[in-house]
Amino acid sequence: MGPVARDLISLAILACLTIGAARAAGVPAAIDLAADARLMREKRIPMVVFFSRNGCPWCERARREYIGPLAADPATEALVRQVDVDRDAPLKDFSGKETSHRALSRRYNVRLAPTLMFLGPDGEAIAETIVGFRLADFYGTYIDYALAISRDRLRQGDAAARP
Repeated sequence: MGPVARDLISLAILACLTIGAARAAGVPAAIDLAADARLMREKRIPMVVFFSRNGCPWCERARREYIGPLAADPATEALVRQVDVDRDAPLKDFSGKETSHRALSRRYNVRLAPTLMFLGPDGEAIAETIVGFRLADFYGTYIDYALAISRDRLRQGDAAARP
Protein backbone atom coordinates (compact mmCIF):
# COMPACT_ATOMS: atom_id res chain seq x y z
CA MET A 1 0.00 0.00 0.00
CA GLY A 2 1.38 3.36 -1.04
CA PRO A 3 1.56 6.55 1.05
CA VAL A 4 -1.43 8.13 -0.74
CA ALA A 5 -3.64 5.13 0.03
CA ARG A 6 -2.50 5.18 3.67
CA ASP A 7 -3.30 8.91 3.89
CA LEU A 8 -6.77 8.36 2.41
CA ILE A 9 -7.46 5.52 4.84
CA SER A 10 -6.25 7.68 7.75
CA LEU A 11 -8.56 10.53 6.67
CA ALA A 12 -11.51 8.14 6.39
CA ILE A 13 -10.85 6.75 9.87
CA LEU A 14 -10.53 10.26 11.29
CA ALA A 15 -13.80 11.29 9.64
CA CYS A 16 -15.59 8.26 11.09
CA LEU A 17 -14.26 9.02 14.57
CA THR A 18 -15.29 12.67 14.31
CA ILE A 19 -18.73 11.80 13.01
CA GLY A 20 -19.14 9.15 15.69
CA ALA A 21 -18.17 11.55 18.46
CA ALA A 22 -20.58 14.23 17.24
CA ARG A 23 -23.47 11.80 16.80
CA ALA A 24 -22.89 10.26 20.22
CA ALA A 25 -23.75 13.66 21.68
CA GLY A 26 -26.72 14.06 19.33
CA VAL A 27 -25.12 16.66 17.07
CA PRO A 28 -24.64 15.63 13.44
CA ALA A 29 -21.17 16.35 12.10
CA ALA A 30 -20.82 18.61 9.10
CA ILE A 31 -20.17 16.38 6.09
CA ASP A 32 -21.78 17.90 2.99
CA LEU A 33 -22.84 21.50 3.51
CA ALA A 34 -23.78 21.86 -0.17
CA ALA A 35 -26.39 19.11 0.20
CA ASP A 36 -27.55 20.69 3.46
CA ALA A 37 -27.86 24.04 1.65
CA ARG A 38 -30.27 22.55 -0.88
CA LEU A 39 -32.52 21.40 1.96
CA MET A 40 -32.20 24.79 3.66
CA ARG A 41 -33.32 26.58 0.48
CA GLU A 42 -36.22 24.21 -0.01
CA LYS A 43 -37.48 24.57 3.56
CA ARG A 44 -36.26 28.17 4.08
CA ILE A 45 -34.50 27.21 7.30
CA PRO A 46 -31.14 28.29 8.71
CA MET A 47 -28.21 26.20 9.84
CA VAL A 48 -26.74 26.36 13.32
CA VAL A 49 -23.06 25.48 13.12
CA PHE A 50 -21.57 24.43 16.44
CA PHE A 51 -17.81 24.92 16.36
CA SER A 52 -16.32 22.69 19.03
CA ARG A 53 -12.87 21.72 20.28
CA ASN A 54 -11.78 18.33 21.61
CA GLY A 55 -11.40 18.35 25.39
CA CYS A 56 -13.25 21.66 25.81
CA PRO A 57 -15.45 21.41 28.93
CA TRP A 58 -17.55 24.43 27.85
CA CYS A 59 -18.13 22.81 24.45
CA GLU A 60 -19.24 19.61 26.13
CA ARG A 61 -21.62 21.48 28.40
CA ALA A 62 -23.09 23.49 25.51
CA ARG A 63 -23.45 20.28 23.46
CA ARG A 64 -25.07 18.32 26.29
CA GLU A 65 -27.42 21.02 27.59
CA TYR A 66 -28.31 23.04 24.49
CA ILE A 67 -26.98 21.98 21.09
CA GLY A 68 -27.67 18.23 21.37
CA PRO A 69 -31.28 18.75 22.48
CA LEU A 70 -31.75 21.39 19.78
CA ALA A 71 -30.48 18.98 17.11
CA ALA A 72 -32.66 16.14 18.43
CA ASP A 73 -35.88 18.17 18.66
CA PRO A 74 -38.08 17.49 15.61
CA ALA A 75 -39.71 20.90 16.10
CA THR A 76 -36.41 22.71 15.52
CA GLU A 77 -36.76 24.66 12.30
CA ALA A 78 -33.05 24.59 11.54
CA LEU A 79 -30.30 22.19 10.58
CA VAL A 80 -27.70 21.73 13.31
CA ARG A 81 -24.17 20.69 12.40
CA GLN A 82 -20.95 20.30 14.38
CA VAL A 83 -17.55 21.38 13.09
CA ASP A 84 -14.48 20.34 15.06
CA VAL A 85 -12.01 23.22 14.90
CA ASP A 86 -9.05 21.03 15.84
CA ARG A 87 -9.65 18.15 13.44
CA ASP A 88 -8.96 17.67 9.76
CA ALA A 89 -12.07 15.59 9.07
CA PRO A 90 -13.07 16.08 5.43
CA LEU A 91 -16.25 17.86 4.41
CA LYS A 92 -17.79 19.67 1.46
CA ASP A 93 -18.35 23.38 1.93
CA PHE A 94 -21.45 25.28 0.83
CA SER A 95 -20.16 25.50 -2.74
CA GLY A 96 -19.42 21.76 -2.86
CA LYS A 97 -15.63 22.12 -2.62
CA GLU A 98 -13.67 19.62 -0.57
CA THR A 99 -12.24 21.09 2.62
CA SER A 100 -11.85 20.09 6.27
CA HIS A 101 -13.35 20.99 9.61
CA ARG A 102 -10.18 22.87 10.60
CA ALA A 103 -10.04 24.81 7.31
CA LEU A 104 -13.73 25.75 7.49
CA SER A 105 -13.19 27.00 11.05
CA ARG A 106 -10.35 29.20 9.83
CA ARG A 107 -12.47 30.48 6.92
CA TYR A 108 -15.08 31.68 9.42
CA ASN A 109 -12.38 33.08 11.75
CA VAL A 110 -13.46 30.87 14.63
CA ARG A 111 -10.87 31.37 17.36
CA LEU A 112 -12.71 30.34 20.49
CA ALA A 113 -14.84 27.33 21.25
CA PRO A 114 -17.68 26.87 21.60
CA THR A 115 -18.86 29.20 18.85
CA LEU A 116 -22.31 29.12 17.28
CA MET A 117 -22.91 30.56 13.85
CA PHE A 118 -26.30 30.98 12.23
CA LEU A 119 -25.93 30.60 8.48
CA GLY A 120 -28.09 30.87 5.40
CA PRO A 121 -27.94 28.45 2.45
CA ASP A 122 -25.02 30.29 0.85
CA GLY A 123 -22.97 29.96 4.02
CA GLU A 124 -23.41 33.61 5.00
CA ALA A 125 -23.99 34.68 8.60
CA ILE A 126 -27.59 35.81 9.05
CA ALA A 127 -27.62 36.41 12.81
CA GLU A 128 -25.08 37.41 15.40
CA THR A 129 -22.48 34.77 16.21
CA ILE A 130 -22.41 33.48 19.78
CA VAL A 131 -18.80 33.16 20.92
CA GLY A 132 -18.01 31.21 24.07
CA PHE A 133 -20.40 29.84 26.63
CA ARG A 134 -22.07 32.94 27.97
CA LEU A 135 -23.99 32.95 31.21
CA ALA A 136 -25.70 29.57 31.39
CA ASP A 137 -28.97 31.15 32.47
CA PHE A 138 -29.15 33.13 29.21
CA TYR A 139 -27.37 30.87 26.71
CA GLY A 140 -30.60 29.24 25.54
CA THR A 141 -32.20 32.66 25.15
CA TYR A 142 -29.29 33.87 22.98
CA ILE A 143 -29.74 30.79 20.78
CA ASP A 144 -33.52 31.21 20.53
CA TYR A 145 -33.15 34.89 19.62
CA ALA A 146 -30.53 34.22 16.91
CA LEU A 147 -32.66 31.39 15.48
CA ALA A 148 -35.75 33.62 15.36
CA ILE A 149 -33.81 36.32 13.50
CA SER A 150 -32.33 33.72 11.12
CA ARG A 151 -35.70 32.18 10.31
CA ASP A 152 -37.31 35.58 9.77
CA ARG A 153 -34.56 36.70 7.39
CA LEU A 154 -34.83 33.54 5.34
CA ARG A 155 -38.61 33.64 5.17
CA GLN A 156 -38.59 37.29 4.17
CA GLY A 157 -35.98 36.63 1.49
CA ASP A 158 -33.57 38.95 3.28
CA ALA A 159 -30.83 36.37 3.83
CA ALA A 160 -28.30 38.72 2.28
CA ALA A 161 -28.73 41.11 5.21
CA ARG A 162 -25.81 40.68 7.54
CA PRO A 163 -26.15 40.79 11.32
